[in-house]
Amino acid sequence: MEYVISVGTNLGDREENIKKCIDAINLLPYTDVINQSAVYETEPVGYARQQNFYNIILLVESIFEPHEMLGACLGIEAGFGRLRTVRFGPRIIDIDIIFAEDEIIESRNLIVPHPRYSERRFILEPLLDIFPDGIVYGTDIKPFIEKIEGQEIKKI
Repeated sequence: MEYVISVGTNLGDREENIKKCIDAINLLPYTDVINQSAVYETEPVGYARQQNFYNIILLVESIFEPHEMLGACLGIEAGFGRLRTVRFGPRIIDIDIIFAEDEIIESRNLIVPHPRYSERRFILEPLLDIFPDGIVYGTDIKPFIEKIEGQEIKKI
């Protein structure tokens, strides 16, 4: 199964955090990062009093089913020492499943497509690096980008 995964970090060595996260994903059994966007520096969304984030979008191929992939992502976050204290607050690493191919999942622990992806420039613009036509598993993301105001983003 293919996954679109968002990785963000704003604590410590942000570039190194992203590299180590990609390495950790590639170490999962039968799982490979097959494409990735550029790294982008982005303003925080939801809680402004914190350092800017580095964000990247990964295209990952895995034998894991979506809930298994969620568990693997949470395990990687825990391995980095991620603590969930302030909603939308600073974090050493944040890994979100944005798409699981064209599946629609609404469970207590997992919602895909990610419920706020269409409101986040730090997800949408990097997606264009991987899906240059703007069509992601049948969804045209370009209209979402046009509606977003603010959320400064720059390619690193």
